[in-house]
Amino acid sequence: MEENSSGQGEKAALPKELDRWNWGAFFLNAIWGVGNKTYVALLALVPVVNIFMMIALGLNGNKWAWKNREWKSVEHFQKVQKRWNVAGYFVLGVYMYFLIKGFIALF
Repeated sequence: MEENSSGQGEKAALPKELDRWNWGAFFLNAIWGVGNKTYVALLALVPVVNIFMMIALGLNGNKWAWKNREWKSVEHFQKVQKRWNVAGYFVLGVYMYFLIKGFIALF
């Protein structure tokens, strides 16, 4: 069993099973960042920088959240990030709904 090094900054070793894309960080960027003590995510509020930050968060969100916040276990981390992912999908769905509705209203 791996030692839980979460919340130890650069000393924290990301468990292999957590090294994957994070949709919650991608879609909810700044909000996700505050909730996961990953304040670099606030750069997603800066125009032009935001698209690059969203991609960086998707790629590195799990690593940054693991390093910046203390978690009870890998399972706890996965459970919390799964909730963020579901919320991210919900936001995407709402966005798509209004985008399609607006597109239809144009015609």
